[in-house]
Amino acid sequence: MHRNFTMHPHVYTRKQPRIGYVIMTIKLGYIYSKKKNGGTFLCSHSVKFAGMKRRIFFILTVFFTCIGLSALAQEKSRPSLDELFNNPPPSAKPWVFWYWMHAAVTKEGITADLEAMQQAGIGGAYLMPIKGPNDPPMTGPIISPVYEQLTPEWWQMVRHAMQEAKRLNLKIAMHVSDGFALAGGPWITPELSMQKLVWTKTIVNGAFNGILPQPETKENYYKDIAVYAYPTPAITDTTLKPVVSTSVPGEAPQFLAQPQNKQTFKSDSACWIQYTYEKPFTCRSIVIRTSGFNFQSRRLAIEVSDDGKEFRSIGRMQPPRAGWQDNDADVTYAIPAVTARFFRFLYDKEGSEPGAEDLDAAKWKQSLKISGIELRSEPVIHQYEGKSGAVWRIGSPTTAQQAPDSLCVPLKNIIDITSKMKADGRLEWKAPPGNWTIVRIGHTSTGHTNYTGGRGRGLECDKFNPAAVRLQFDNWYGEAIRQAGPELAKEVLKIFHVDSWECGSQNWSPLFQSEFKKRRGYDCLPYIIAMTGVPVESAHASEKFLHDVRQTIVDLVKDNFYSVLKNEAHKHDVAFSAEAIAPTMTSDGLLHYGQTDIPMGEFWLRSPTHDKLNDLMDAISGAHIYGKNVVQAEAFTEIRMAWDEHPGMLKPLADRNYAFGINKLVFHVFTHNPWLDRKPGMTLNGVGLYFQRDQTWWKPGRAWVEYTTRVQSLLQQGKPVADVAVYIGDEIPRRAILPERLVNTLPGIYGDSVVQREKKRLANAGSPLREMPTGVWHSANMSDPQDWIDPLRGYAYDSFNPDVLQQATVRNGRIVLPGGASYKILVLPVGQQLLPATVAKIEALKKAGAVIVQGPYTKASFQPLGLEKDVEAPAGIAWTHRKGEGFDIYFISNQQEVEREVKLSLRVNGLLPELWDPVTGEQRIASNYTVKNNRTNLSLHMAPNQSLFVVFRKKAGARGTEPTYSVLSTVEKPWKVQFDTAVVFDKLIDWTTYNNDKIKYFSGTAVYTTQFEFRGNKKGRIWLDVGKVANLAEVYVNGKACGVAWTAPYRVDVTDALRNGINELKIEVTNTWANRLMGDMALPEDKRVTWTTAPLWLKGKPLLPAGLLGPVKLLIAH
Repeated sequence: MHRNFTMHPHVYTRKQPRIGYVIMTIKLGYIYSKKKNGGTFLCSHSVKFAGMKRRIFFILTVFFTCIGLSALAQEKSRPSLDELFNNPPPSAKPWVFWYWMHAAVTKEGITADLEAMQQAGIGGAYLMPIKGPNDPPMTGPIISPVYEQLTPEWWQMVRHAMQEAKRLNLKIAMHVSDGFALAGGPWITPELSMQKLVWTKTIVNGAFNGILPQPETKENYYKDIAVYAYPTPAITDTTLKPVVSTSVPGEAPQFLAQPQNKQTFKSDSACWIQYTYEKPFTCRSIVIRTSGFNFQSRRLAIEVSDDGKEFRSIGRMQPPRAGWQDNDADVTYAIPAVTARFFRFLYDKEGSEPGAEDLDAAKWKQSLKISGIELRSEPVIHQYEGKSGAVWRIGSPTTAQQAPDSLCVPLKNIIDITSKMKADGRLEWKAPPGNWTIVRIGHTSTGHTNYTGGRGRGLECDKFNPAAVRLQFDNWYGEAIRQAGPELAKEVLKIFHVDSWECGSQNWSPLFQSEFKKRRGYDCLPYIIAMTGVPVESAHASEKFLHDVRQTIVDLVKDNFYSVLKNEAHKHDVAFSAEAIAPTMTSDGLLHYGQTDIPMGEFWLRSPTHDKLNDLMDAISGAHIYGKNVVQAEAFTEIRMAWDEHPGMLKPLADRNYAFGINKLVFHVFTHNPWLDRKPGMTLNGVGLYFQRDQTWWKPGRAWVEYTTRVQSLLQQGKPVADVAVYIGDEIPRRAILPERLVNTLPGIYGDSVVQREKKRLANAGSPLREMPTGVWHSANMSDPQDWIDPLRGYAYDSFNPDVLQQATVRNGRIVLPGGASYKILVLPVGQQLLPATVAKIEALKKAGAVIVQGPYTKASFQPLGLEKDVEAPAGIAWTHRKGEGFDIYFISNQQEVEREVKLSLRVNGLLPELWDPVTGEQRIASNYTVKNNRTNLSLHMAPNQSLFVVFRKKAGARGTEPTYSVLSTVEKPWKVQFDTAVVFDKLIDWTTYNNDKIKYFSGTAVYTTQFEFRGNKKGRIWLDVGKVANLAEVYVNGKACGVAWTAPYRVDVTDALRNGINELKIEVTNTWANRLMGDMALPEDKRVTWTTAPLWLKGKPLLPAGLLGPVKLLIAH
């Protein structure tokens, strides 16, 4: 909306977007004219001007008065922080991923699911069907009838879900495709699918008349691009067949030298593999092939010998950085030319780097598994597979020693002979003298599908082709709108979603050549053989071209996939949420978040091999630099349910991620349970947090949801405060910089203890393993997110990319980005190779007053650069800071399971610190604080894993009272406890110690009742402390609900329910599913209480403590 008023012929437009608009046009004619000599005189209308001025003054007075009143009215209508905290808006509610598994859906189950969500305080659900009725294969459908995706009956179920959501005032989101990975369907033909470049090479000498081999063809689809010939710089003598041997007894590894081999050589202990040639062989490149994903095959040491006795080292292969979906290409290494008869490849896991998100294969047990080693004489571009965009990899640049200019193909010597090949692949061509290589280049489908889908599964759409992307949108999300009906969809279907990228990379499309030329300014075809690994012109020129290829891929993913989807979503007036693109698609991991309305990352529970801190930081930084207020997280995904999960144990993990910058959770996962009589029922095959209506603690767990909503309400106010911006570099692929990757750049900020800890971790001596969860062994030295709480010790940082760097300005000494974020310091990490345009921009920012830090920076703070710490806090305190008009909000989380006195120093001056407890809703003024040196210093008494908001909005002066608690009495009477049958406990005990299997293995809610006497005048608030409880306790006094004790300090306020004399006390205590499931494992199926689709990993596990363990005390707060 806008407003303007016009004095003809000049127009003045005033924008105040927060206020309604008025359009006023005042036509006065020409007020003045210029004399020929440059002076001015009044025109003929001037005699009327005096009267008009009065009218103008009156009109403008009314106009601006209306504006002021409108602004005042809007200011009054805006919720205060108190209102937002005590009555959070719907936008603050968490959502759930709502998975419909195996086409097993029922209307009664849908209704029960949605009613449970509404009762728990959930705001909405991401409706995503997963797999088909017999996927994985079963003896038969697990329910009858099944409703397979895309059938009329299934769409009726979707419509029913939307109707019920409308009735319950819930909102629905849907994905871009069937399943959760990623954007494909049966309507995507091979021509419209993700494409990759493929080729064959034929060496000729003289005339050639024959059929050129057709390159790899997938989905029965292949199209030629071009045929080129170039003088062969070096030829591998294929007549030299190596003899392959090994130090492993009993192994015959000759198959490793066979190009089409499918066998795998394996070893768990140090060994060598040797290639022996009959005569000296000159090697310039090595291809490593694996049938799976194996790190050690990519870091073999190489020794050579002329006689097989005396060996000399020529170094160790350096593996590329690579993500988890890295099976689409071999790895080719360029090495300086070496001539020898014996080539020995040594495996020894010592010195191996521990795993990481960008070194996924190193996470696991470090044995050797390899299917092929090919030695070649031809020079290559080092690790060109990743550099061509075929897979997400980061490799070191090719050097002139690896690819000397003399062995690179001059551009002028590359001959285009495309016109000489017929449609059937027959080529007639007389080559110039010498050996020539003919390259037939084309493209085919990558073959990737949205593999987690059911009947809607199909090829992945071409991410570079807007028509294919729109087709995908229309056939799934668009069809959902049509099936629901536009009115119902408009009310309920509010979010369009793209989940994390799980369909590999692509490096070609029918549009790629024209898009490359448009964006890079030259034709890619003359250089295209570089995408096959052939060095063109020079190593440097080849690397530059391939960087241009990757940059074009980055641009196309943003413009032709995410931007197109954003536009399609906005046409239907729905928001667009999206998760990470890295580390699977060649990309800038932050860039696509500029196209989304709701950036989204993910974090996992007790699943170190799958945890996604980099995904999370991509989303957080992407949101901040592009001005997106809400940052979501797919929350608490886990590899294997342990069935012991409960809100108290989950809270500190959520809090840690709030401190990282998340401000909205989407719980993973609420699996649709089609049955009303089977519990726990359906799961995502045992993956994900069991967060659904049949969870034992679903009803009392609403207290956790209320906490979550309160926290998110405040964390969605104002803007995040981050003073440090870290540049992610010009390399492609690229993504946010993890805290551990900055230690070498900012050693002084981290401190020597962290520097030494990182050295030890990265040394990975002995390659130790650890088990988490049950049955999953992985590198014990992988970086753990909990080690990076407050990594810069008082400073928050964002990562930022070349896109926003080029748009950055400097204002008042701060670097300001177009999305509104600003930073005091720009950090350039050690080791980055920057492009000339980047160097020029950084110099311009520096001249404009920006503070640039190029590591290593050895000082303990940025104070010498004019930046005080935002927070000074002891170890184990996670925090985040948001700032708005007239307020500062700090979220403080005690990440330790111990009661603590926490001393804080916050960069706020002259304002009153208020302490707001998001668990209880209590708000009070801090008692123990001082204001000194422009900082507020305060001491907080924090329970284990407690979190608080410190809110500043008023002038300092008043002081509150720190509550202290004294015991009024202890409830020691016998308890009547209602399980399936009633029992009496003379004292509080652990259920698992009771001599009755129905109680010993009980899972669910048991009701404790007793009486206690209260005599007093309620001079302070009275609290019931339940002591130790496993796991939640909902307290009722005299029939009045007083609250749920679900996290430390496990007490509830009972003041308003108390009466003098005898009081009736009821405590509903709920544990987890674990004990009942363990008990049922020992029973025949027909005797079991439980039924679930989840595989159980509970064999041999001890029973978990359960019940009200106390002591239960009545406390008074002073």
